[in-house]
Amino acid sequence: MQLIPLPAFSDNYIWMLKDQQRLLVVDPGEGSAVLNWLASHPGVQLDTILVTHHHADHTGGLSELVQATGARVIGPALEKLPVEHSPVAQGHTVAWGGLSFQVIDVPGHTLGHVAFFAPVPGQAPLLFCGDTLFSAGCGRLFEGTPAQMLASLDQLSALPADTRVCCAHEYTLSNLKFALAVDPHNAELQTYAGQCQQRRSQSLPTLPVALSTERAINPFLRTRAAAVRQSIQQHWPEARDDVSAFAALRQWKNEFQ
Repeated sequence: MQLIPLPAFSDNYIWMLKDQQRLLVVDPGEGSAVLNWLASHPGVQLDTILVTHHHADHTGGLSELVQATGARVIGPALEKLPVEHSPVAQGHTVAWGGLSFQVIDVPGHTLGHVAFFAPVPGQAPLLFCGDTLFSAGCGRLFEGTPAQMLASLDQLSALPADTRVCCAHEYTLSNLKFALAVDPHNAELQTYAGQCQQRRSQSLPTLPVALSTERAINPFLRTRAAAVRQSIQQHWPEARDDVSAFAALRQWKNEFQ
């Protein structure tokens, strides 16, 4: 089972799983990127596409890929996609290549956003989380509420510590800049920032990242931690409960330069 981050646009990743000659693709915003990869790997057949949410940079390649390959598309029950798809929501599972993906409802970035989690025999588990969780960050709240996004991130944070978090964008360095402003004395964060800067200087992805790392360095998973909460309250003294603190942190990130 090979995990492949396929770059698309300026900072997207189309995640691919290759199991012998079968291919699964996640959030193909750009169909040509996948078709070019398939052309350079003769004999590999794309048969399944997972979609986390309806935004065009995650769905723009669906029509082209379905027409070219006949792949089945599986995506959120509460969102409209540009092609017919099998709708899934919390409690559903998706079987592929010996894996069983658990569907998790993670509203916030969009109202119907879903994530896909699967244990992998002999490897660390996989989480395809779209634009809900980023390394050192989280998605903007375009449709959902702070309470929804906090609950969604709590669900993801509760997954096994060795889970490989497969975010859909290479936003890590800009997120780390903000995280260091929020939590400047976090030694693990400082170490991780240095590692990520080195990887990007070599044009390597910072992803996937272990969930255990995100729990230690991501301020959006740590809004209840004393250091992060204190930093938030210096800017928003009225943010004293979990939801208002999370909302304040997200607003701070929106305005951060």
